[in-house]
Amino acid sequence: MPFAPDLRPASRTEASRRWRGLLRWCGALALVAAAAYAGHRLTMQASLKNLREAQEHRLDMLATALGADLARFDYLPALLQMTPVVPALLDAPADAQLRDAVNRYLGGVNATAGAEMLYLLDAGGTSLAASDWDRPGTTVGQNFSFRPYVIDALKLGRGRFYGVGITSRKPGYYLSYALRRSDRMGGVVAVKVNLEEAERAWRKLPGDVLLVDERGVVILSTRDDLKFRPLAPLGAHQLDDVLRSRTYGTADLKPLYWTPMQALASDAQVAVLDGHADLASTRTLREAPWRLVVLDDLAPARAAARYGAITASLAMAVLLLLAVTLRQRRRAVRQKLANQAALQAAHDNLESTVVARTAQLRAAQSELVHAGKMSALGQMSASMVHELNQPLTALRTLSDSAGILLDHDRPDEVRGNLQRITGMVDRLARLTSQLKTFAHRSDAPLAPVPLARSIADAQALVGAESKAHAIAVEVDVQPAGLSVMADAAGIESLLVNLMRNAIDAMQHAPQRVLRIEARPQGARAILTVSDTGPGIRADILPRLFEPFVTSKSAGAGLGLGLVISAQSVRGVGGTLQAANREGGGACFTVDLPIAAEQE
Repeated sequence: MPFAPDLRPASRTEASRRWRGLLRWCGALALVAAAAYAGHRLTMQASLKNLREAQEHRLDMLATALGADLARFDYLPALLQMTPVVPALLDAPADAQLRDAVNRYLGGVNATAGAEMLYLLDAGGTSLAASDWDRPGTTVGQNFSFRPYVIDALKLGRGRFYGVGITSRKPGYYLSYALRRSDRMGGVVAVKVNLEEAERAWRKLPGDVLLVDERGVVILSTRDDLKFRPLAPLGAHQLDDVLRSRTYGTADLKPLYWTPMQALASDAQVAVLDGHADLASTRTLREAPWRLVVLDDLAPARAAARYGAITASLAMAVLLLLAVTLRQRRRAVRQKLANQAALQAAHDNLESTVVARTAQLRAAQSELVHAGKMSALGQMSASMVHELNQPLTALRTLSDSAGILLDHDRPDEVRGNLQRITGMVDRLARLTSQLKTFAHRSDAPLAPVPLARSIADAQALVGAESKAHAIAVEVDVQPAGLSVMADAAGIESLLVNLMRNAIDAMQHAPQRVLRIEARPQGARAILTVSDTGPGIRADILPRLFEPFVTSKSAGAGLGLGLVISAQSVRGVGGTLQAANREGGGACFTVDLPIAAEQE
């Protein structure tokens, strides 16, 4: 019989190795699961902590504001009790003259106090006078003895109540105070406060806000579908009380699907509202038996927890892989060296890539800086061209006019034109000096500038254009010697720019009137330049004083005239504003400091 080797020990060794490998894999999976659980839990706790801190801050702000709204009418009882006509009406409720006087007095007090309604009731709960006595649905003559705030005021001296109005059908917060006459109860004064302004302000905050009354019914909410719904079904006694006092009007009081899931603190819990999980924090008000509840969606926190779990599991997997790598180090030295070489090559490649990207970024940054410099240079050049264009046009007009006057042998007028040309040249010199400091405030001293003379000079410069387009120019300066503290060249440039813009706007208008008015107003002079053109386009009006914003066609304007004019006006302590007139056309208003001798 031939010899056959025994393979059973080898088979046992292979099986044992497989079992050990399986156990290692199970242990690794357990570690990854534990890391995922820990990451999920820690991230969720951190997210809930941050969310609770934000909710606490929001509750502080909401409770303070709401408490101030509820307490700001506490002074009214003393005020009304000290007013003679109020106690007099309680003593003589049938006196129509007294009733009318109290009605008007309550209307005036309520207009000052800012409440929704203020009214006076006798000891039987019937309204004798009210601030809404002259409006439909007034409370005058209505009996409110069944309302809790009247009952509490008659028994305890004061009452508080939130509910739907009997006559107005509008919810409000009622404050009532007893008015005593010697040793007997004289009547009750009641104030209705509208809390809808507070509710509208809540809608601007993140999350949802609920105000829950003592029965657990939501009376204010940032969500309309939650209002006048209890967090839990009301008992029979509560329903009878609500029916008797008509607290919630005709609301059906359908309970909310509110299920507390996890208590995080005495005033914070995770709850499910209408199938949606939220973090709810509660604050009890000191001024009323109500609770403020803020709700925040837990979906972002749960998403962050999922990401935390994924990150932790990946980190654990990396650690396990490192452990396996270290364990295999002795068995695969050559493989390790090869891996190190590959890693080093990748590292070198990454470094070269980083160096190349850094060089590209620096080059791009240099290009951006250069582009910014070129943009600023282009804007300055465009500003200089626009500002020099007006005097150059005036020089051309005056020189042409001088030639015509010479042909007609009118030397005096020629001399006047030459003097104006000299003034234009001086102005060009000043402009080139001022445009060097276009972005800075000028240090040139201010001097009194007569507005009538500046308007006349500007009118002379645009006279040819206004005549060419049949535009009537009306000037009204009152008083005639009205002067402002400014720079004469700047004021003239401003007027010429505004007048030329108006002339351009009225070229196709059926009525063409350019009106310039100036009036003193205290220590300021108000100068207006208006036209009868189509007005300023709605899309351009808000950006009218921005560079390169214009409604003119390409080549007809650069959109810099008003920018320069506005800066010039600001440089002398004034303002330039633009608006459309109701009857059509545009109106520019210049506010300048008046000359000292005219103040």
